[in-house]
Amino acid sequence: MLTVYVETLWLGENEGGEARPMREQEYVHGYSTREGERLADQAATVERLLHHDTIYPPGSRVLEAGCGIGAQTSILCHNHPRALFTSIDRSAESLDAARQRAQGEGVTNVTFQQADIFDLPFPEASFDHVFVCFVLEHLADPVAALRCLMRVLRPGGSLTAIEGDHGSTFFHPRSEKAWRTIQCQIDLQARAGGDSLIGRRLYPLLTEAGLRQVSVSPRQVYADPSLPHLVDGFTRKTFIAMIEGIRGKAIEAGLIGERDWEEGLADLRRTAEEDGAFCYTFFKGVGIR
Repeated sequence: MLTVYVETLWLGENEGGEARPMREQEYVHGYSTREGERLADQAATVERLLHHDTIYPPGSRVLEAGCGIGAQTSILCHNHPRALFTSIDRSAESLDAARQRAQGEGVTNVTFQQADIFDLPFPEASFDHVFVCFVLEHLADPVAALRCLMRVLRPGGSLTAIEGDHGSTFFHPRSEKAWRTIQCQIDLQARAGGDSLIGRRLYPLLTEAGLRQVSVSPRQVYADPSLPHLVDGFTRKTFIAMIEGIRGKAIEAGLIGERDWEEGLADLRRTAEEDGAFCYTFFKGVGIR
C-alpha cells in the first residue's frame, strides 16, 4: 500500500473568514538527504540555462514560492543582491535546510517563512515579482495556485514559472526498458495528482490563471562526453538520480518488476557513458498581472 502519494484535502479560510477547500499532497520525491543533494546538483548545473534572463531591479520585493531546501534561493539572491526576497515553503524541515544553506553562502537579502501557496499570509499586491520553480508539477490544481500567487503580486508585476517535462527526454543508446523506468516516474506523479509533463502546459496554465503578455521558452539540456560537467551534473546526478529514487515505490505500485527495473536502469545509466547522449527540456514562462 502506497501512502506517500495520497492527496489530502483540507479546509482553509478565505479573506472573508469562510471555509474553502484546498488541495495539498506529499512531495513525490521525498525529503531525504540524497534528494536534497540532487536538487542542489540540478540547480548548480542548469543555473545559467534557467536564470540568465531573470532580472529583478534593486529594491524589488520578490516572493519565491515553494523554495524547498533553497537551491534556487541562493542563486536568485546572489544574482540580485539588492532585491529583497521572501522565500516560503510548507515544510519546516526544508526551510531549516534553506536557512542553513543561505547562512553558509553568506546570503543576507532573504527572509524565510513557513507558508502555503493556497493560504498566503500576505496582503494583496505585496510583491513586485513572484518566482515559482519545480512546484506546479506537484499540485493537483496549478491554476488555483497561480491565482493565489497573483493575488499578492502588484498590478504590472511579473510571475515567472519554471517546470520540466519528462516526456521531452530522449537519449542514446535507445532503450525501451530505460524509457519504462522514466514512465514509472510519470505514472507515479500522475497518481499523486501531479503532472511531470507540465512543462508543455505552461502557456495555457499561465493564461488561464489570468496573466497577460505570457511568453514561454524551452530550455534544452544536452549532454554527451564532450560536455562532462553536464553528463555528471545533470544526466547522472539530477535525472538518473531522480529515477533511482523511485525504485521501491514503482515496484511496490506494480508498475514494473524488479528485473525489468534493474535492466532499464542499467540502460539509462549507459546514456552517461562514452558512447551515450542525453537530452531534456525545461520550460520557462513569464507573465504580467
